[in-house]
Amino acid sequence: MHQFKSQKVYSPQLMRIVILRLGHRIQRDQRITTHVALTARALGAEGMLLDSDDSGIEKSLQEVGVSWGGSFYVKRITSWKSEIKKWKDAGGKVIHLTMYGISLPDAIPEITADALMIVVGAEKVPPEIYSLADWNVGVGNQPHSEVAALAITLDRLQAASGKDALRTQFPGGERQIIPHTAGKEVISKVK
Repeated sequence: MHQFKSQKVYSPQLMRIVILRLGHRIQRDQRITTHVALTARALGAEGMLLDSDDSGIEKSLQEVGVSWGGSFYVKRITSWKSEIKKWKDAGGKVIHLTMYGISLPDAIPEITADALMIVVGAEKVPPEIYSLADWNVGVGNQPHSEVAALAITLDRLQAASGKDALRTQFPGGERQIIPHTAGKEVISKVK
């Protein structure tokens, strides 16, 4: 069994990215919203604002952070509009992922902000989000998973700024995966 050694190490904060999850329905969307958060965390986002009172998502991601490291957060919010306003007032830009937006490869060269909020809808998003966003971006302009759209978007954004989101390191966790070409190895860092 050969161990895989990565040659470059990147910090989890490749560029400042926060996810805004809109329309989360507690009974229906818990699993997919958790996957949105896990994907965001794994690919370099600093946290997720959750437009819901679902404490389960927040708790799940806290447990992931304890086990696997990093400082990703989930913050439950009550007014997504005020969060977008605060973000933009502080100089940040907003990307809304929608199959109706301009194609991601066409949008990437235009996206130059250091602080990005990426809006990921669950149910049908309020129409005003289209005008509040700086960019309405489509990943493939076909219906598919919001998790897939987010993953591709995060990877492309990081790559465009010379970073490799797939090599993000997560300090402080109790466990760490040691990559191998075959088999699996997880070490415990708890003493």
